[in-house]
Amino acid sequence: MRYALVTSPLLLAVLLLTVFIPKLGNAQGQSPQLPLPPGGFKPPPLPPIKPYKPLTITPPESYSDPSFAAFRKQLGGVADRKDRAALAKLVVAQGFFWKQDKDLTDKSKSSVDNLAKAIDLDSKDGSGWDTLASYADESTAQSLPDQQGVICAPANPTIDPKAFEALLQATQTEPQDWGYPNTAGVEMRSAPQPNGPVVEKLGLTLVRVLPDSAPPTEPNQPAFLHLATPSGKTGYAAMDVISGLGGDEICYTKDAGGWKIYGYFGGAAQ
Repeated sequence: MRYALVTSPLLLAVLLLTVFIPKLGNAQGQSPQLPLPPGGFKPPPLPPIKPYKPLTITPPESYSDPSFAAFRKQLGGVADRKDRAALAKLVVAQGFFWKQDKDLTDKSKSSVDNLAKAIDLDSKDGSGWDTLASYADESTAQSLPDQQGVICAPANPTIDPKAFEALLQATQTEPQDWGYPNTAGVEMRSAPQPNGPVVEKLGLTLVRVLPDSAPPTEPNQPAFLHLATPSGKTGYAAMDVISGLGGDEICYTKDAGGWKIYGYFGGAAQ
């Protein structure tokens, strides 16, 4: 699953409740928005890059049900063919949900139409089908709290929430500024190039993701993320080997007819 900066509702609900409650409380008492200053809004400076305390993570595991793997293979074929009629058969007929910070489900439309809107399936560049294909490739999943029989993918890593809160405060960062390597030993390079000199091999700890990620410089070359490690070193790692904390999630359920897409957290901007 590709790296994403959108924060997962599941992850935040379980992991970061204590981090955001004070901010939500302050927001309720805010005065009306003031006009922008002359010259427009200027973002705050990037917090300084310095060593930080390593925070170990336990990566999510693949969902073990063989029938789920078979379903994902079927979904991947539908995405490759861009077959909307076949996709409709893989989505629940009733009860589909789409949520961001609120319920976005359009009850007047079909389940597949809601899913299509959520992942921008009708985008002319085909990116919506690419999104669907990336979910089909995702083997991890986790149970949705308070929804028996519903799983959502991708699953999130296991992190100590108190230690994470302390890390955010110490580094003056936000949850979306962090990611983790998919496996131990990921090579961080001095330049955003596959053959760049290796400056450090990453362990299974959180790494700070800096905002100036690098687009590919050559055809078929992966995009890179600019990272800062607990040692204080900076460098680049391929985007496809680093996972973001959270991200959009697709949810599934299994009925008598097999697995179906049941809902979506996140989605296209509204």
